[in-house]
Amino acid sequence: MGTVINLVAVIVALAGLVAALAHDGYLALLNSAATKRAGGQPIAQYVRSRWVVAGVTTAGALLGLLLTNGDGFTDVLGLLVGGGSGVVATRALQSTRERFRSDR
Repeated sequence: MGTVINLVAVIVALAGLVAALAHDGYLALLNSAATKRAGGQPIAQYVRSRWVVAGVTTAGALLGLLLTNGDGFTDVLGLLVGGGSGVVATRALQSTRERFRSDR
């Protein structure tokens, strides 16, 4: 039973890490495009304000993944921390994408 919980915790923590890294990557691409474009200063300023959320979610996902190396309780804790970080990162990514969607 402990192996199953560990496997589920690792998968959830990895998914959270992927979501957090996707948010980091999107912000990096958006910042790069904004700094190269004339008049992109408001977008670059918005991206700078979102780096804190991106950093915290990435650190949380990494912590969750590290916690899955334990047993029982730490697996569940890693699942919660990694999964929670992934949910927050996904919502932050969606809100950023909605704000700067180019098909308007």
